[in-house]
Amino acid sequence: MLTKRIIPCLDVNNGRVVKGLNFESIRDAGDPVELAAKYSKDGADELVFLDITASQEKRKTIKELVSNVAKVIDIPFTVGGGVNSMDDARNILLSGADKVGVNTGAVKNPKLLTELMTIFGKQCVVVAIDAKRNYSEDSTKTMFEENDKKFWFEVFIYGGKQGTGLDAIQWAKKATELGAGEVLLTSIDRDGTKDGYDILLTKKIVETVSVPVIASGGCGKPEDMSEIFEKSNVDAALAASIFHYENQSVNQVKQILRDKNVSVRL
Repeated sequence: MLTKRIIPCLDVNNGRVVKGLNFESIRDAGDPVELAAKYSKDGADELVFLDITASQEKRKTIKELVSNVAKVIDIPFTVGGGVNSMDDARNILLSGADKVGVNTGAVKNPKLLTELMTIFGKQCVVVAIDAKRNYSEDSTKTMFEENDKKFWFEVFIYGGKQGTGLDAIQWAKKATELGAGEVLLTSIDRDGTKDGYDILLTKKIVETVSVPVIASGGCGKPEDMSEIFEKSNVDAALAASIFHYENQSVNQVKQILRDKNVSVRL
């Protein structure tokens, strides 16, 4: 059985780690370099660094900060934010990242995923998908029904600020066919709520693509991770609040998961 990965996330804004609610109401969570070193030491399997306002502000990811984080960790490191070209990706990888996360840049120019895969390899390309329920009926979308309400999952870009009209399920399939070797899937509806991951969304994406999927958005306790692993075949669980603000280390969370028969690396 493959072990499940536990991945802390550093959402960075103006050089500080922040956390929000549904991609809004941002509050400070600490220094990214200090937190990265702590999580690496505490047993994180990987680390994700997202410059959450880079695309919206039409600027590049803060390379110096990425480099400083890379120096204090010895685990795989994914960096996203403001990646719109080969050069953007190259600069991030040269700064010490192992993988590049692309959201807005890929939606705007899907061929970018193929270009990145061709040059850097599929294992380096992560398509980040921020998805939110859209309660309008559309026969061209993958429709769902919950509590007598019909909806589909819409892809959002620019840090969750702009809807695209893209169906998240269809986009995940296309993005991975174009060259993405992994999907970082974030539920905007669940982000920061601590109500648990969006199982319906995650399960459907996992069933649709043939590459690893990371679940993100809504983790408030270790039991939320065990639930998403139990109810979907997702490869990894990403979390922020549970590690930034709670008193549990990554290894403590992993021990709880091990006790619940989730295969994790301790």
